[in-house]
Amino acid sequence: MTTGMSVDDTQELQRQVSELTDRAELADLLARHGRWLDERRFDEVRSVFTDDATVVVGSGTVTGAEDVADLADRSHGGFALTHHLTTNPQIRTDGDSAAVTAQQIAVFCREGEDPEFTVGERYRFEAVRTERGWRISRMEAERLWRLDHAVEEEEPAA
Repeated sequence: MTTGMSVDDTQELQRQVSELTDRAELADLLARHGRWLDERRFDEVRSVFTDDATVVVGSGTVTGAEDVADLADRSHGGFALTHHLTTNPQIRTDGDSAAVTAQQIAVFCREGEDPEFTVGERYRFEAVRTERGWRISRMEAERLWRLDHAVEEEEPAA
């Protein structure tokens, strides 16, 4: 009686492990994207995006890693603090390419720890496997809502 795995079983197991590894690496890529923005590491754009990446956001479309970094700096660099939380990723892989959709909540603070506004967005990513791992080749962000936080002004002392 044989208790070992068949060649077909082994190949299927290898395929499943490879798919799960890709999914984990792509989920990590989304997390790195948020931290890249929050930590203002715009000079490390190629750790997240391909050289020819395209980013589509409400303020326009840019192509190329340097333009992606400039856009991120313009839209995030003026804030004292941002916090991006990416959730609910749906990942589809096809060999060395992938399509990912995710939700994101981002909090923006100008000074101190008081938020100025919070946005909810839907992201669509296209990613490719490179020699350096998975990188975003296209990103589209669709703003779903924005919540402006009231800033309380102090009453002058009497």
